[in-house]
Amino acid sequence: MIIDTHTHFYDPSRPQGVPWPGEGTDLYRTVLPEHHRQVSAGLGVTGTVVVESSAWIDDNQWILDLAADDPWIVGLVGHVDPLRPEFGSDIERFAGNPLFRGIRIGGDPFKDIDAGSFMSDMELLASKGLELDVLMNVDHWDNFCEFARRLPELTIVINHIALVPVDGDAPDSHWVDCMKRAAEFPRVFMKGSGVVETTVDKPAPADLAYYEPTLDTLWDAFDEDHIVYGSNWPVSDLHADFATAFSIVKAYVESRGREAAEKYWWKNA
Repeated sequence: MIIDTHTHFYDPSRPQGVPWPGEGTDLYRTVLPEHHRQVSAGLGVTGTVVVESSAWIDDNQWILDLAADDPWIVGLVGHVDPLRPEFGSDIERFAGNPLFRGIRIGGDPFKDIDAGSFMSDMELLASKGLELDVLMNVDHWDNFCEFARRLPELTIVINHIALVPVDGDAPDSHWVDCMKRAAEFPRVFMKGSGVVETTVDKPAPADLAYYEPTLDTLWDAFDEDHIVYGSNWPVSDLHADFATAFSIVKAYVESRGREAAEKYWWKNA
């Protein structure tokens, strides 16, 4: 069993179109569960958690409706912006579906955690047993760690290896320190996604040795109980095909032993 915890599905052919990706870009095409099954065929992937269809609030329901007809979707990390009067009612609406597992926020979301309703919005997520995906780099780490300290009951999943540039060498020492600090919080997880997207060399190298210094740092910091697999497909296609990106992490994680690999592929998810 392998659960891909990070895919994006969308359909520009819908009457309303899509707000992302932009027309004319390489990603502007219909991307649905059937297409994810095709690119992952033969690799052992058995389902996916979708992350944000779009910033349109009703697209959360669109993904949940897709999931009702296709068990390949095992969860949704949606898009519901905090700091809005409607946040609570929107979360109540979607949380009624057990496949709705949380939301993702990005940028520098923890710049002022005491502003407006932010903390109460996050407390609502925690009270519902929902999680928070975060897309950010280490420039925002002090604020992030303060937030994690203030709300230890909330599960937080850092996306895309915290956007560290991968160049084949040991990662920047500041990034290493930030990973260790984040890993001190027992409910903070790292998503092993975006590995090929952050490479300095383009196209992304296929050789595992190029990625090992970064992956070693993540593994040493978060241990086998706090890392999950995610592909970031189809965005990953801009840098390497699905099979290539998958083979890199497969070679690495399976060298850690069967039990660790099972945690990475599906148990932690």
